[in-house]
Amino acid sequence: MNENEIINTIVAILVLSGTFLSLVTTIGLFRLPDIYSRAHAASKSATLGVMLILLGALVYFYQDHGLDARLILGILFVFITSPVAGHLISRSAYYSGVQLWEHSVQDELKPVVEKKKKAAAEAE
Repeated sequence: MNENEIINTIVAILVLSGTFLSLVTTIGLFRLPDIYSRAHAASKSATLGVMLILLGALVYFYQDHGLDARLILGILFVFITSPVAGHLISRSAYYSGVQLWEHSVQDELKPVVEKKKKAAAEAE
């Protein structure tokens, strides 16, 4: 195997792994029961899936053109914004009253929200 075949194999593994994780995200969006689980699936696996695809593109184009700042910025942008967006979607759903799935075991945000409401009521 020469250098190009090794690089192409690495690129194929990265892109196929990213595609698989994006497929898992799609399945999770259809199969998971509530908004919180769906937001978790979308933010976690989609982030890693898109990052792997962009990393595969970075490795592929590196052999011809060197490092591309746009791809590096794209990877950083997805790495930072996707988990934050998933968190904000889940948090806004919680504060707007969307119920947890009936078989959810624990609601860790409930005591915090009740404490804030109690402190706000005492401040008035």
